[in-house]
Amino acid sequence: MSPAFVKHPLIKENVIEYREYQNNILNTALEKNTLCVLPTGLGKTPIAVMLTAHRLYTFPESKALILAPTRPLAAQHYRTFIKFLNLPEEKFQIITGTTKPEKREMLYKEKTVFFATPQTIKNDIQDGRLSLKNFSLLVIDETHHAIGGYAYPYIVERYLQEAENQRILGLTASPGGDVEKIAEICKNAGVESIEIRTEHDEDVIPYVMEKKIEWIYVELPESFRKVRNMIQCALDEKIAVLRRLGITLRKNPSRKDLLTLQSRLRRESEKRANIALICVAEALKLEHAITLLETQGVNILESYWKKLRSSHSKIDKRLVSNRMVSNAMWLTQSMVETGAKHPKISKLCSVIYNELKEKPDSKIIIFANYRNTVKEIVKALSGVSNARPVEFVGQKEGMTQKEQIKRIKEFSEGKYNILVATSVAEEGMDIEKADTAIFYEPVPSGIRFIQRRGRVGRHSLGKIIVLITKKTRDEVYYWSAVAKEREMKKTLYGMKYTLSENFWK
Repeated sequence: MSPAFVKHPLIKENVIEYREYQNNILNTALEKNTLCVLPTGLGKTPIAVMLTAHRLYTFPESKALILAPTRPLAAQHYRTFIKFLNLPEEKFQIITGTTKPEKREMLYKEKTVFFATPQTIKNDIQDGRLSLKNFSLLVIDETHHAIGGYAYPYIVERYLQEAENQRILGLTASPGGDVEKIAEICKNAGVESIEIRTEHDEDVIPYVMEKKIEWIYVELPESFRKVRNMIQCALDEKIAVLRRLGITLRKNPSRKDLLTLQSRLRRESEKRANIALICVAEALKLEHAITLLETQGVNILESYWKKLRSSHSKIDKRLVSNRMVSNAMWLTQSMVETGAKHPKISKLCSVIYNELKEKPDSKIIIFANYRNTVKEIVKALSGVSNARPVEFVGQKEGMTQKEQIKRIKEFSEGKYNILVATSVAEEGMDIEKADTAIFYEPVPSGIRFIQRRGRVGRHSLGKIIVLITKKTRDEVYYWSAVAKEREMKKTLYGMKYTLSENFWK
């Protein structure tokens, strides 16, 4: 049976497949400012396109503003909206900070549908170049960014003050896990209603592509454990000092425990707080060193040690002079010189070899937390038969947005078959061709865990492989992310069905 398509005067024929759940969400969004929470790959953008068509048709002289956190994502939306909306191409406009301010001011008057990053829009509103009075729709992609000092809350506030015909649509795959955070996001985004769907909802199930998840475990080598024990001894010393200062801590405090304690101590004025703060700062650095060793390897740990050794900070100097830390540094350097690698590297090479042997045209994304790990992985995979790996990192890590767009295009076209990426590839970017995702390490964030999974299996069966080092923070982080995702879904459904209208005020 051939699929039905959405029909609307401002939507091109036979371009958006009709899906009941999208239509139900759209109906809510037509009436209220709505937060749409949908798993990646299930079509948040088509809902935004359909709502744009309805708003521009209802208010023919009005405009629409689509915000995204990065320029590549804004450019991606620009291409999608041109493909779907039945409007002349010259009515669409990408707004970036590279365009001269006076030119942007003119474009706001001439064009109809705008795609931009929030900071540029915030600047133009503040400087009087842009009025939101005639905008009948504001779309906020990756709405979970609407917290703290980010530009989204400011734009929403001005939009609610200025726009004559207001409508806001927030889009995210994962807004977070607790009621307070989600409530803050909703308030900052001007949201009045939540529409959430998961892969298990009845109206969504027919469109969900199966994703096979495989967990591959490796053992931490004895030499790695020896370094870890040295760092752990130094960390235990710091925890012991904190206890002697009268601070209650559990036996093995987590990074989150230490950060919470640090925040509390900063509010205290007692003399002991200063001593305790120094100990906590050192403990956090040692905890981070163990995490790098367990989840990444000695090369990444050695880079961290170098940074501490060259630092002029009193805390870093004091840490480096610690006997156990000094011994750990010496042993780390020796292991690097002898070519020691984390066992995940050889396991990853084996996995890639087998994947490409089984399916030569496979497109694979590998996620890793650190730029140095990405480099190490690319170097190692370059020696694997039929593997054509390439780096994909963020602007802060040295890759321009133009280069990012080019690299995704080259990956889609087959020049490369393995994209080795930092967190920049987790959010929003439409990497349609990928059929396998490999997590070099689990992440403790429920949001990032969901986003990583969403990069594969968008149009066909997807495979996810998670590399986990036994009895390390890898295991802790994996189960933490699973628990946070479960809690997030429970919280969102609760907020959707049980909270009163007063909650949003």
